[in-house]
Amino acid sequence: MEAYKREFIEFLKSANVLKFGDFIAKSGRRIPYFVNAGEIKTGDQICKLGEFYAKAYADKLGDKKTVLYGPAYKGIPIAVAVSVALSKEGMDLPFFFNRKEAKDHGEGGIFVGYKPKAGEEVVIVEDVITAGTAIRESMENLKSLEGIKVAACFVMVDRKEKGQTELAATTEVTRNFGFPVYSVIDVYDIIEYLEEDPANEENVTRIKNYLAVNGAKA
Repeated sequence: MEAYKREFIEFLKSANVLKFGDFIAKSGRRIPYFVNAGEIKTGDQICKLGEFYAKAYADKLGDKKTVLYGPAYKGIPIAVAVSVALSKEGMDLPFFFNRKEAKDHGEGGIFVGYKPKAGEEVVIVEDVITAGTAIRESMENLKSLEGIKVAACFVMVDRKEKGQTELAATTEVTRNFGFPVYSVIDVYDIIEYLEEDPANEENVTRIKNYLAVNGAKA
């Protein structure tokens, strides 16, 4: 396993972002592990998270100039953190996020922050992709911005699950919307990490059993 992946998994565990047990995902599926960016609660933690995303951004997109979009609510601090981390590397990218309800006074609308202009490319930053539900919601919001194009989506963890078909949610997103979904790690990295300690055998078995039913076929 690459050193940065191990470091990231250990960071997620130490921050209580990565948990094992019985949970309900946004997709409605009962899942044996949960990734919750809402557990990021300190300046040091959000700074580190932003640095991991920034590394993934640089690895996949290089110095491509885009606008970062953080979907409410968990994507908001992620977008800010990634923007700050990239600025330290010499890339000053603007960011924006949405409100859950449109504002009918002041500047109005559902978006806060930078407003992308026609021809600009947007990068969505989310916490995790399960069935792709959250990304589809983001695309519904973003369609009100004329002339923009989504270049990619970055998440902490790709759960490698099927979406609305037998295909991976990431594959469906790419086919439906035309942009790739990149992750810092995926569920198989988590399994590999857990398998190094026999004490994790029960969690490994539960995750593998879950993937046997809900894992993507391609």
